[in-house]
Amino acid sequence: MRFQDIPGLHTTKKQLSQAVLTQHIAHAQLFHGPNGGAQLAMALAFTSFLFCTDKQGEDSCGQCPSCQKVQRGVHPDLVFMFPTVTTKKVKEAESDVFLPEWRKFLLDSPYRTLPEWLGAMGAEGNKQGNIPVEETRKLLPKISLKPFEAPFKVVLIWHPESLNLSSGNALLKTLEEPPTSTLFFLVCADAQKLLTTILSRTQRIAIQAVDEFDLANFLTQKEGIDLDRAQNLAYSSEGNIAWALEKAKTENLSTSTWFSDWMRAVYSKNLSKLATLADQYDALQKEEQKGLLEYALHIFRQCLYQIADAPSLIKALEKERGFITNFSKTLNRESIERISELLSTAYYHLERNGRAKMIHLDLSLQIIRIANAAKK
Repeated sequence: MRFQDIPGLHTTKKQLSQAVLTQHIAHAQLFHGPNGGAQLAMALAFTSFLFCTDKQGEDSCGQCPSCQKVQRGVHPDLVFMFPTVTTKKVKEAESDVFLPEWRKFLLDSPYRTLPEWLGAMGAEGNKQGNIPVEETRKLLPKISLKPFEAPFKVVLIWHPESLNLSSGNALLKTLEEPPTSTLFFLVCADAQKLLTTILSRTQRIAIQAVDEFDLANFLTQKEGIDLDRAQNLAYSSEGNIAWALEKAKTENLSTSTWFSDWMRAVYSKNLSKLATLADQYDALQKEEQKGLLEYALHIFRQCLYQIADAPSLIKALEKERGFITNFSKTLNRESIERISELLSTAYYHLERNGRAKMIHLDLSLQIIRIANAAKK
């Protein structure tokens, strides 16, 4: 992973590369950004640049043995910690046990979310994943030796929000008195869930949401989709690169056209059309069904900005803005809140394998009732 592989975020890249070149590197750094954002990719690119033996200006070469080992997650001076769960096959939930799955997970994409990782591990039921205290206690022996090849040992802790009180306190002792030449990179999506004592001992590196223009170009180059669709996904993702990449691979229909047809049928109370749309919805792939609900939530949020007279906050394609302007006239804040709750509930039932046709038709009928109430 190189800095140039990450879309946009040029200021952050320069800040990190200069820290290495000037040798001003904090021993504990917190990379925090939006869910599914570029923080993990940025921490890996930073590690590659730190370890690279043939630096190319402000980026790693990507070709030397160190870069290749970081890319594959097998560098001897890079230690990973991440949430784990027990499964039917694995009774000891520690990072080392899941390293083969983790390496494949990173090679597939550095833009990841916790639910994706739980699925890759084969987590059952509603298990959430955690970093147990036993793992943090075993960390010290791993980093007590001098680096084997690189100038530093790097401990990369992904999703440190999964630390409980005991494991967080155990890690705190190591953060307070780290071994010589050891760096800690904590990568999270919700810094507020971390212990304040850990936050106070880290230098915070804010990884902002990637600009929609940069993300759209990234999607067209990486997934080969057309620019209009890439822009649509970039606006809808709200910084979640993992989500945008997944939708670029799975969605084959025009979500904006489908949504506008759906809302026209709802507001005209065209029950025959709604029944047809429910059948069409039922025939879609699960990810496409979820994607339509996510897009609907996105559009209702943009309508809320329009109602609040804050058009600068609207993130939508030019051809969508006219629809949002007109559609928002039929809504108010209360109706948007109620519809958003219904959409979230429908998404929940879809994830738990509810019948898509019945979920969609019921959702349509409930939105009709809310729309009628909003007219009064």
